[in-house]
Amino acid sequence: MNRQIRQLAAALIGLYVMLFAALNYWQVNRTEELASEPGNTRALIRQFDTPRGPIVTADGVVVARSVQAPGDSDVTFVRTYPTGDLFAHVTGYYTFGLGATQLEETKSGVLTGDTFTQQLRALDNLFSRNNDNSGELRLTLREDMQAVAKFLLGPREGSIVLMEIDTGAIVSMWSYPSFDPNLVADPDYEAAFDYVTELQADERDPLLANAYQQRYMPGSTFKVLTTGAALDAGVISLESFWEPEREFLPPQTSDPIQNYANSVCGGDLTEVFRRSCNTPFARTALDLGPEAFREGIERWGVGEEVPIDLPRAAASTIGDFEGIEDQLPLLAIRGFGQNDDQMVPLHMAMVAATVANDGAMMTPFVVDAELDHDGRVISRTQPEVWKRPISRQTAGILRDLMVEVAEDGTASCCIALDDGISVAAKTGTAQLNGPGEPERSHAWIVAFAPVEDPKYAVAVMLKGTTAEISAGTGGRLAGPIAKSMLDAAFDIEPTPAADAATTEPSE
Repeated sequence: MNRQIRQLAAALIGLYVMLFAALNYWQVNRTEELASEPGNTRALIRQFDTPRGPIVTADGVVVARSVQAPGDSDVTFVRTYPTGDLFAHVTGYYTFGLGATQLEETKSGVLTGDTFTQQLRALDNLFSRNNDNSGELRLTLREDMQAVAKFLLGPREGSIVLMEIDTGAIVSMWSYPSFDPNLVADPDYEAAFDYVTELQADERDPLLANAYQQRYMPGSTFKVLTTGAALDAGVISLESFWEPEREFLPPQTSDPIQNYANSVCGGDLTEVFRRSCNTPFARTALDLGPEAFREGIERWGVGEEVPIDLPRAAASTIGDFEGIEDQLPLLAIRGFGQNDDQMVPLHMAMVAATVANDGAMMTPFVVDAELDHDGRVISRTQPEVWKRPISRQTAGILRDLMVEVAEDGTASCCIALDDGISVAAKTGTAQLNGPGEPERSHAWIVAFAPVEDPKYAVAVMLKGTTAEISAGTGGRLAGPIAKSMLDAAFDIEPTPAADAATTEPSE
């Protein structure tokens, strides 16, 4: 009898070991594989049966929220976006069949209540019938300012960025074209898939935010960076003087560099910056030399991804410098924002803000605070300096130079603010066409105000996709947009995020 009991015990232990091994294999070793199986939707359904909190602007407008799923849906909640395309490049989308992007992806844990802090606080409600542990994201962006930016840009491809100078908080960041995340989150999977396929096929890349995920030739706005690098290096000063000339022939080429519209241009630093001459900045780049030029520009953060709290940010660039000693004409051209110079629009807003902020470049951010279900703060973004590319003295010189551009230079036509608010600016017209080709150029402007106590910096970029833009200049095309953005920013009284009531979007 004892032998039979021992045999039975041994068999049971063996079966237990086999069961343990099988459970370990399927639940541990192959968990991710099973979860990713196309036919296994249990995990997804569980996510969409869980409450998900809202995303709200600084002025209290809900831009993303969950609502009860219609009809006989497989899930309890679906995501909706009351402002349509207005914040699509910031919120992204959260869908049952097509995944998630932007803040809906990177801040999903907060929105569903899965962070450690939220789980810990939920212990107080362990025996409560209320199982909603969802959180909320409070943005730095304002719905009213975003609506202004959308109106001003209209159907023109490009972007507008408005940011607080001393904190780096983004007040408005609009890119056109955009998309409607409601159509991506449509419970009708086939309709949603067709819409995303259409967006992906669009050569304008509407799924990408060209304000921070794309980069463009900056034209003469880049002269701010070149001037800053050269001033800090001691290569130029306010007393520097360039003989008036129509064109300049760099070494190693027979193709001269010309000033805009083939004009004669020269004078001291204030004069050539005010008029945005090309030849002095081409000469300055050569005087710096390849290594000092590259190092001086990289101090502005060029070559690094813009450090915003949104995914897949682009990096500005000045191109490949290998063998540049044998291609000095290219170095000269890069000195005034052409050739391989490519800047992210958000980065150019940061450049203007750096000049206004005594040489300190702040880290940009769009999430002001993460809140739990009871409105308690989980975390709040603290302003942080990212770079110090130029000295305080150089920033002061650049500030005065940009004031001259606004008052008596290439931006004087169109940047003067209402109520006599002082402003500083730099324009840019990036020529994209080669000799003999149809005119094509991007129109840029960067600006900040008030000069004596800087609060906001703005960057406007219009892509050279139409004859109107290509035939114009940064001052005349982008200038009025920047003016209107700054006027609106000073006209609209900000509501502190913590006190803002949650409302529906404005019409």
